Amino acid sequence: MNLAFRDVRHNLFRFLLTCLGLGLLMTVVLAMMGIYNGLVADALNIVKAPQADLWVVEAGTQGPFAEASNIPGDTRDAVARLHGVAQAGSITYQTIEAPFEGGALRLYVIGYERGRLGGPQTIAQGRGLQASHFELVADAKTGLTPGDTLMLGRNRFTVVGLVRDTMNSGGDPAVFLTLADAQVLQTQLAPPAARVQAARGGSVNDGATVAAVIARLDPSVDAQSVAHTVRQWKHLSALTQAEQEDILIRSVVDKARKQIGLFLGILLTVSAVVIALIIYTMTMEKLKQIATLKLIGAPDRVIIGLIVQQSVALGVVGLTLGLALIMAVKDYFPRRVMLEPVNALALTGIILVVCVLASGLGVRAALKVDPATALGG
Repeated sequence: MNLAFRDVRHNLFRFLLTCLGLGLLMTVVLAMMGIYNGLVADALNIVKAPQADLWVVEAGTQGPFAEASNIPGDTRDAVARLHGVAQAGSITYQTIEAPFEGGALRLYVIGYERGRLGGPQTIAQGRGLQASHFELVADAKTGLTPGDTLMLGRNRFTVVGLVRDTMNSGGDPAVFLTLADAQVLQTQLAPPAARVQAARGGSVNDGATVAAVIARLDPSVDAQSVAHTVRQWKHLSALTQAEQEDILIRSVVDKARKQIGLFLGILLTVSAVVIALIIYTMTMEKLKQIATLKLIGAPDRVIIGLIVQQSVALGVVGLTLGLALIMAVKDYFPRRVMLEPVNALALTGIILVVCVLASGLGVRAALKVDPATALGG
């Protein structure tokens, strides 16, 4: 006869209600894990998307993601002529807000040269850019669909395709434009500002610049040697793909990662305390029954098994409910929630350890109870 099972069946409603509360707590823990993974994945996805080996940027900067970088548009031709460079392309990045259906969309605009590096790798719906102007490919998170039109600056663009999971480290969904359109959007002034600029004798568009030139190298060429050659040009700097990813993790998303990690640690600590208090309360309510078991000669291992098994059951059922709930709602989060099997396995191990340790309070109280308590009124 399993005493833990019979006790749970006797108080089934209270047990399930307790498991539901723990399940909601586990949902928050899993959500924080998923947001943490999604934050890193989104940051790296943008830099991995072009499948480049080398990033040529403005001298003294760490690339277009960590700080502003502006280099002449003809830099691409110079980079393409370097030994070992198989392909090269210019690219720009900027964040804008655009009006849409009475609201505002915050977008991460990526400008690239059609037929060169920098564009979307996989189109989930629709097609890629074909016209030289006024077409865009958007991430599905924008809520746009092929055929929609969107005002960017003073021009109206038509959505021709959709991609998935292409966002910057801030969670802003990406849209892809031709490089020429992106440069106009970046330098275009409002009509009053343009008139003031012209009155001062300045040009509205003082030369076309790009954020970076990306290059794909021949397999036999060492990226560091090509980067060293570029750095000798003084006005330019170069980063390998590995260096660019390392900068993103260490600089751009480092504080956010640490903050989410701290919240995750606090939530796990709170979970341990909650489970310990629940088990202790459940044990205190059964002190008379435990005293009766001692009075009839039940060994301590039976009493310990009763408490530990109930504690583990609470953790397992709560974790299962939490997993089911987070899988049902994760697509509705404004940020990408990315859960991996290793996260569920790690949390399962942590919860099992926490449950066993948390049952220690209940076990201690149960073992100290006097069998004579069973004879009281």
